[in-house]
Amino acid sequence: MRMNKLKLIVLLGVFASYSTSCSVQNNATKTSPVKNTTKPNNTTQPQPPVATTKPNPGTPPKAADEAFRTNLPEIKREFRGAWIASVANINWPSRNDLTVEQQKAEAINMLDMLKNNNFNAAIFQIRPSADALYTSNIEPWSYFLTGETGTPPYPNYDPLQFWIDEAHKRGLELHVWLNPYRAHHTNGGTVNKLSMANKLSDIVVRLKNGMYWFDPADPRTQGHVSNVVKDIVQRYDIDAIHFDDYFYPYATYNKGADFPDNATWSAYVSSGGTLSRADWRRDNVNKFVERIYKEIHAEKSYVKFGISPFGIWKPGYPAGIVGSSQFDELYADAKLWLNKGWVDYFSPQLYWPIDSKGQGFEALLSWWQSENTMNRHLWPGLNTVEIRVSDRPTEIKNQIEISRNILKKDAGEIHWSIAGLTKNASMLPTLKNGPYSEKALIPKTPWIKAVPLQTPTLFIADNGSFAQTSWSSKNIGNVFQWVLFKQYNDSWETEILTLDTLSKDIPKFKDGKKLNAVAIKAVDRLGNESDYMAKKVK
Repeated sequence: MRMNKLKLIVLLGVFASYSTSCSVQNNATKTSPVKNTTKPNNTTQPQPPVATTKPNPGTPPKAADEAFRTNLPEIKREFRGAWIASVANINWPSRNDLTVEQQKAEAINMLDMLKNNNFNAAIFQIRPSADALYTSNIEPWSYFLTGETGTPPYPNYDPLQFWIDEAHKRGLELHVWLNPYRAHHTNGGTVNKLSMANKLSDIVVRLKNGMYWFDPADPRTQGHVSNVVKDIVQRYDIDAIHFDDYFYPYATYNKGADFPDNATWSAYVSSGGTLSRADWRRDNVNKFVERIYKEIHAEKSYVKFGISPFGIWKPGYPAGIVGSSQFDELYADAKLWLNKGWVDYFSPQLYWPIDSKGQGFEALLSWWQSENTMNRHLWPGLNTVEIRVSDRPTEIKNQIEISRNILKKDAGEIHWSIAGLTKNASMLPTLKNGPYSEKALIPKTPWIKAVPLQTPTLFIADNGSFAQTSWSSKNIGNVFQWVLFKQYNDSWETEILTLDTLSKDIPKFKDGKKLNAVAIKAVDRLGNESDYMAKKVK
């Protein structure tokens, strides 16, 4: 159809003017609109259509919210963890003949208990003795899981993946605990053809108590354990790798006899080695610890590495301390690892009472703190399950208070073990009504670099007696948790929320106080906070 040329020019001008008007409206948040002082010509320039449709009654009207800047309260921080041991079925699973559903139910019960009592981490043992409570192509399924080394659970599932998913759903970190050198435990059933004590028999020795141990001096041992750790870090969304206090074994394991490493010692001497045998053993472990620390961070920088050594480095450190020497017996120079910063957190097992004459809790923790020259996390292990005192809950509460006084803003502790939280009926109430009365974020780990989080966007809509508040995790970064701030009158309240919590109906009135403002910020895997968005509520 042919169109008059003048008419076409007029219509194109109208369309261009209308398009420009829409463009300005759509970009109103970026560019201030220009005030139009020209009277409209209704004969040549049509106006945008006026909406006549009534609002959807199912959609609450937007509240009058206004973004603003303020001083938010500091978020409480403290590491609160519990060890969950699988070796000898100490904690989980409680027996090695449970069904998969029974195993899962026990796990969920433990994680719920930690969450409900304001803990924020679980240290879960997945490799008690060169075996696996997870899917592995390197080592066999654990006897403690199924009752036979190498036999998978039925129906097959991945316990570690289950624990990770369920812990993170509850806002808990999941640290995976490995025993680096133990190859077979005396409670681990018979040594069958799938056991690493058989498959790697050329680098494993048998101790007089019936346990099998990898020779820490053999490079193949270090390579094997390194491969196990890297495999776990690569394939699982864990928060930390954790080693316990077993390096060279305790002397009682070999009934007082020297560790049987004549082959590797002779090879070292023949190659021109000049260290004493004790220093050589310590050097083997030192190199291994440094290697594992670096390899973990090379794979995933945000995965932390923690070690929980025996609580005494040497008798006499500090003055008046007596007892076993991990330096001389386990050939573990744990002080060096802390001095060098080869750990992200360090949890000496301070399993003695506050008033112990030869192993005072406060004296030992203060000494370890004085050796923390690289300012790593220092979170002591507490003997919650069996410390020898008349009132165990009060003792543990007091140890937490002492730790806070020494460690200040980087406080924390790990409870040995999760059973200690439930065996005494007063333990959890004492903690939750006392030092754990409110939730806490895990302290920041500033020496590990992280990509900064972006500021979340906050939306507030009116919903009757509630302010319907929501936010999004899209394009913010590696978010692990949220912190929601609510201002009633002039005071702020904080609430730590899990990653999948993206909305909250907040009462407009509480205890006679009026809700004036809401703010939100994101927290990443290392405890770093984003900037916040705050809005006034009217």
